[in-house]
Amino acid sequence: MLEPLYDITVRCSFCTLTFQTKKVRPSFKKASKTDTDFCQHYKQLNPEYYVVRICPSCGFAHTENFSDQWKPLQREQFQMKVAQNWVRRDYGGERTWEDALYAYKLALLSAQIKEEKSRVVAGLLHHIAWLYREREQWEQEKRFLGFALEAYISVFETEGMDLNQARLMYLMGELNRMLGQYQDAVKWFSRVINDKRIMDAGMIRACREQWIVTREDMIAARLELPEEMKQAK
Repeated sequence: MLEPLYDITVRCSFCTLTFQTKKVRPSFKKASKTDTDFCQHYKQLNPEYYVVRICPSCGFAHTENFSDQWKPLQREQFQMKVAQNWVRRDYGGERTWEDALYAYKLALLSAQIKEEKSRVVAGLLHHIAWLYREREQWEQEKRFLGFALEAYISVFETEGMDLNQARLMYLMGELNRMLGQYQDAVKWFSRVINDKRIMDAGMIRACREQWIVTREDMIAARLELPEEMKQAK
């Protein structure tokens, strides 16, 4: 019988220790549903719990999207803020929800100290929001969705040309909608729908669908509709 978890070997870029951590086999990554902001729900093991690797020796937490490069000042900061206070412990086994939340928050701190790209920070913030969603901790979920949205806007402003812009704009629209910021949501959805250079049919369709959902949300909240929405049937 194949176990869902298997070991991979990772080398810490801070202290150079080699350690083992778990990953979920692809055959066990079957989502039961996907939310409109791409959050996947799993009936059994959640593979997202194992995305962050934590060095048991120094506490450096990272994902495979982190850079291996360190600047001297970043090393100093990490040593002072994390490594010197770290009590050696191993997160290489099976993880609980609490372990996963801790891992993502430690990775977020590591990413901020290491000045990782905005897209890495945005992804971590978004995943923390998803973990709170799993436990129906709505206030915390909303808080981290707001942080993720700010980080995605930074991604769009600094490296938007290098990424799938349609997906990024859709995501900014959808997070605004989820946070009740409907005017901003409409702005992002409309940009994808109306930009003739965007050829991503899936994202254009998703933006049309969520534009309609936003309109319904605004009507339900008795808010003034923008002109373009008044004319829509």
